[in-house]
Amino acid sequence: MSVSMKDLDPAFRGAGQKDGLEIWRIENFKPVSMPTSSYGKFYMGDSYIILKTTALKNGSFRHDLHYWLGKDTCQDEAGTAAILTVELDASLGGRAVQYREVQGNETEKLLTYFRPCIMPQPGGVASGFNHVEVNEQEHVTRLYVCRGSYVVHVKEVPFARSSLNHDDIFILDTKSKIFQFNGSNSCIQERAKALEVVQYIKDTFHEGKCEVAAVEDGKLMADAEAGEFWALFGGFAPLPRKTASDETGEDMEAAVKLLCFNQGNLEPIGFESLAHELLETNKCYLLDCGAEMYVWMGRSTSLQQRKGASEAAEKLLVDDSRTKSHVMKVIEGYETIMFKSKFNKWPATPELKLSSEDGRGKVAALLKSQGLDVKGLMKSAPLKEEPEPYIDCTGHLQVWRVSGNKKTLLSSTEQSKLYTGDCYIFQYTYAGDDKEECLIGTWFGKKSIEEERASAISLASKMVQAAKFQATMARLYEGKEPIQFFVTFQSLQVFKGGLSSGYKNFIAENGLDDDSYSESGLALFRVQGSGSENMQAIQVDAVASSLNSSYCYILHDGNSVFTWIGNNTTSLDHDLVERQLDAIKSDLPSRSQKEGRETDKFWELLGGKSKYSNKKIEREQESDPHLFSCILPKEGTLKVKEIHHFNQDDLMAEDVFVLDCHSYIFVWVGQEVDAKVKTQTMDIGEKFLVRDFLMENLSRETTIFTVSEGSEPQFFTRFFTSWDPAKSSMHGSSYQRRLAILKGGAPPLHDKPKRRTAVVSGRTLGQDKSQRSRSMSTSPECHRLRGRSPAFAALTSSFEKPSTRNLSTPPPAVKKLFPKSAGPETSKQSAISDLTSSLQGPLKSTIPKSVKAGAEAEKAIQEEDGAGGNDEAEDDEGRTVYPYERLVTTSEDPAPDIDLTKREIYLSTDEFREKFGMTRAAFYKLPKWKQNKLKTALQLF
Repeated sequence: MSVSMKDLDPAFRGAGQKDGLEIWRIENFKPVSMPTSSYGKFYMGDSYIILKTTALKNGSFRHDLHYWLGKDTCQDEAGTAAILTVELDASLGGRAVQYREVQGNETEKLLTYFRPCIMPQPGGVASGFNHVEVNEQEHVTRLYVCRGSYVVHVKEVPFARSSLNHDDIFILDTKSKIFQFNGSNSCIQERAKALEVVQYIKDTFHEGKCEVAAVEDGKLMADAEAGEFWALFGGFAPLPRKTASDETGEDMEAAVKLLCFNQGNLEPIGFESLAHELLETNKCYLLDCGAEMYVWMGRSTSLQQRKGASEAAEKLLVDDSRTKSHVMKVIEGYETIMFKSKFNKWPATPELKLSSEDGRGKVAALLKSQGLDVKGLMKSAPLKEEPEPYIDCTGHLQVWRVSGNKKTLLSSTEQSKLYTGDCYIFQYTYAGDDKEECLIGTWFGKKSIEEERASAISLASKMVQAAKFQATMARLYEGKEPIQFFVTFQSLQVFKGGLSSGYKNFIAENGLDDDSYSESGLALFRVQGSGSENMQAIQVDAVASSLNSSYCYILHDGNSVFTWIGNNTTSLDHDLVERQLDAIKSDLPSRSQKEGRETDKFWELLGGKSKYSNKKIEREQESDPHLFSCILPKEGTLKVKEIHHFNQDDLMAEDVFVLDCHSYIFVWVGQEVDAKVKTQTMDIGEKFLVRDFLMENLSRETTIFTVSEGSEPQFFTRFFTSWDPAKSSMHGSSYQRRLAILKGGAPPLHDKPKRRTAVVSGRTLGQDKSQRSRSMSTSPECHRLRGRSPAFAALTSSFEKPSTRNLSTPPPAVKKLFPKSAGPETSKQSAISDLTSSLQGPLKSTIPKSVKAGAEAEKAIQEEDGAGGNDEAEDDEGRTVYPYERLVTTSEDPAPDIDLTKREIYLSTDEFREKFGMTRAAFYKLPKWKQNKLKTALQLF
């Protein structure tokens, strides 16, 4: 479709080039840009065009176009809005979805732009066909009806008893008080959402200075607020039942019709099954589904054809008196999920994305020729970077191998060695922002058997239940792991074969060869990762075709070890292969093989040369998140509903939600959800993957996290624009919580105890943190004759002492300056431990944080800039300080008796600021992972 910039209204030029909203009002049949201060203020006599631009993770923009028609706007003005919307879409490259919005029957997508609701005001701008006077009056008592559990539709109704019913929520706005009347048949979610409207009315029309009252349907004059409410209606009287004529919307469950727009007319198309093949790219069609109507525009259609189809749809609505039907206009290649779902099958059309980008480039070139900024329009895809884990990497890890229906705890030297034929359960406890966090997960090897997978899920679920659902649970498959898994293990090796009884029995029963890894046998490992906190060695087939120029490899047999360095690798990759050699084969010297200069022995072990890839293996990337409310009826068919432009307040305590990020999903469960449903969260996640509402072709092996309200980890909350932990720590239902905030002005905190996390072998997370550096070190018994990178040598030198410590053994325990003495809390922990042991729950006692670290950090936040000095033994507050040279991990004269987990607290204020480039207060406000990165860079970690 060709676009002529001279035909585009000047008000639209440069639109859609940045994330956010843009609104135009139709004045004298021309679009006039509205100031941001007027966004959300709609007048009944006007028509508006709303453009929502969303910046996607891939660097491109998605556009949604809406034209809103007030109930008093004239037909000519409405038609102008529809035509101008088509022109605006053309200027954006012809890819936006267009929505027709009618006052009182807006789409949920539009309403989410103007939370909590749209409340149009009487009046409007004067036009040639419609003149509405705007009258400023004294406050008038008004009655509104509110409908919707997640998005609120607000409509003003006559101030009379006859307007009330038992099914809806009503808001009575008087001069001095706002009443919310809750119909007896209304649900908790509707009541909670209506309170947001009450807050909006209070702030907008009363400057926040009026009382608020909640009235329950059925409470009579005995309740003071109910009595006051009914007195305004002339006294209490029973409400009639809601009649059919009172229902919202129109009952239009008609047969689906497909019509083709041809030379100004709509011609019906007969079909037995609605198939994609019925649509031709050079035509426009109208799909009439009764309550919904779609205008489909082929990519090869002209601007005039699209305008004509839009006008025909408007005319059809008027002729059939279907003023409340939703009309969506979609472009070929950019159809909505709901449109695609109307067809029996919808094929993938990736080639159309390329042609659209070309069209977008042409539009940008035309705009640029007129001197307009097209930077946003031509925004390129960002470079792919290793995602942040949003999880503390210094936590405590435990791993169990599942064998049959039992689990066996692995030693610290074996817990990073997983077998592809086995299933594992892992528990990771780490420091969160304000409490200890816990992640309990299952990992299924590619060749593990179904029986042991089911057993692993069952055992892990019992551990989460023992933790009173305060732990996050994860279900992971080999090859589909998220970054959080790798950071949890830090150094990981995955071997072929298996050690569990289930795997061994399966091999024997099916007469298969057991190819389980043997230290004395032939094995090839691909080394990958992004650093010491995320590195893996994955065993692959020992053949040349397994090589890849973008990776380093380890090859060994009984007598020799080779490292193979691909031409596309970096110095970091070379460092990682050295580290992984320590874990896989430290007893033999290795021979380095550069790609293209391999020895004959190397190729002989691989069975000869063959072709191999040079492209890095791409893992699935997370996409822009989508939030869905989920209902699991008794028949077991999962029902989902998308929540557009979601925020924390959309998470209702009574419901279950799924946050879909493509590469993994979260199942969030509210505190008020039935206990039986809480045990089915993993099943809900499974059913969601099968449902595949977004048609993403989600794998059944996609990672599933289950999250409980009040225990959300940072790698979940980061997907929300803002997150207030206090909101998920309150008493009662979602309605009771919001009513308390509205009346009291502050959230009442839940007085539940701090989260309990694991104690292993009598050592708590806070006490053991200094011993849990899982970075690989070199044993003095290692006889390999190869050089080490400077970074590797610097990292390991501080841990190498004349001893016989094994590679994976933690460093010696560090004496704390102020150890916590035993007392009543210790006895309490022991009692809790005994109580939970029967449930196989690993979360047995409260984990105290390091007393020394906590006290010093608190002091650091309060201290003033400029205090202290490098050479002083104590600062002004009596804290012992040391120079930087004595605190680094490579120090030849290390400071004695310090908390190794908090070396930075012993720096003077001046030296701290010099090294970190910020004050202590600013440093301790950073997320844990950022603190750790800074300390690692300064060798203070």
